[in-house]
Amino acid sequence: MGLNETPSGERIHIGFFGRRNAGKSSLVNRVTGQSLAVVSPEKGTTTDPVYKAMELLPLGPVMIIDTPGSDDVGELGGLRVEKTMEILGKTDIAVLVIDASAGLTGEDRELAEMFEARKIPYIIACNKSDKLNPADTIPAGNSIYVSALTGEGVDALKERISALADKDAKPEHHLVADLLSSGDQIVLVIPIDESAPKGRIILPQQQVIRDALEAGALITVSRETELAAALAALKEAPALVITDSQAFSQVAEIVPENVPLTSFSILMARYKGFLDTALSGVSMIETLKDGDKVLIAEGCTHHRQCRDIGTVKIPGWLKTHSGHDVTIETCSGREFPTDLSKYRLVIHCGGCMLNEREILRRMQVSVAQGVPFLNYGVFIAYVNGILKRSVAAVPHTTSFL
Repeated sequence: MGLNETPSGERIHIGFFGRRNAGKSSLVNRVTGQSLAVVSPEKGTTTDPVYKAMELLPLGPVMIIDTPGSDDVGELGGLRVEKTMEILGKTDIAVLVIDASAGLTGEDRELAEMFEARKIPYIIACNKSDKLNPADTIPAGNSIYVSALTGEGVDALKERISALADKDAKPEHHLVADLLSSGDQIVLVIPIDESAPKGRIILPQQQVIRDALEAGALITVSRETELAAALAALKEAPALVITDSQAFSQVAEIVPENVPLTSFSILMARYKGFLDTALSGVSMIETLKDGDKVLIAEGCTHHRQCRDIGTVKIPGWLKTHSGHDVTIETCSGREFPTDLSKYRLVIHCGGCMLNEREILRRMQVSVAQGVPFLNYGVFIAYVNGILKRSVAAVPHTTSFL
């Protein structure tokens, strides 16, 4: 991924919902200007959510999600409906597509109630307006008449979506820029090992570099093997050292105690809004017993290496630190269990590929079931005995030691 590309976790997620045959997929194709979704007169053509990252003017980078029909039937249909409900957890703006000639049905009203319960801003797109008398297409409230067939009203729909995004916009927040002043010298420690992607650096590292540049910081980048030489080459001690979590222990031994030290993963947890939750649950590690189940979750899918952090390194550190034979289960990508009752602990990645609403949904699902929700950086710092130091430079409110 290039530095000039907007990652999915930073895009506004716009979900198109509605009953089968309301014309969701046809409308999505009109909005995107592409044949993104397969359309057919047959009900239930869309069987799984379809994702499309794109630029939607005047809004900018977005993720469009076309969902299966909310009124699907049968056992398979039930699974599709469940998948649609899961999409709600990552939706920033919802478009409820209805058949204009049929009006709002019971299923449509249930969806609208779900949007409202989850505080998701939404608009009702009354599709197939080309079949109505123009006098019957006067919008009311948060509805708009559109025709996926003719394109009528589609530009207006995009404008309404953009207005909802502006209204729901959160105050700007940063990964690291708010911790820095112009001219601050910082050092980034980026290991290059078998798990590093060929020819590039991983997304959180890219994002920290970009954010630090906006703050006017002076950036030195080094592997852990050259870190001592990099620090010695500086005229004065850096304002902050940020390391990949996997090198935490080695880096902590090199960086003087008076120099602030943290990790990309801890910064990402703060950025996504769950650092305090991760810190509050870290002591659960000390209560683990033989046979306890721990879920290790990642927001992206990637080729597993022989020393993969999620399936090899973290399980090894966890068993060594706890002294117990815990059972490790994993999940990755868009999948995340809704029933976590069998787990004593969830250890999640930083969530750079998930939007804020989705990572917070996962956190809330976990906490609501009494299961502590950590992230990689907090866990690794804790088992290496440097958690207190690694969060000292990062604003937090939870007492964890």
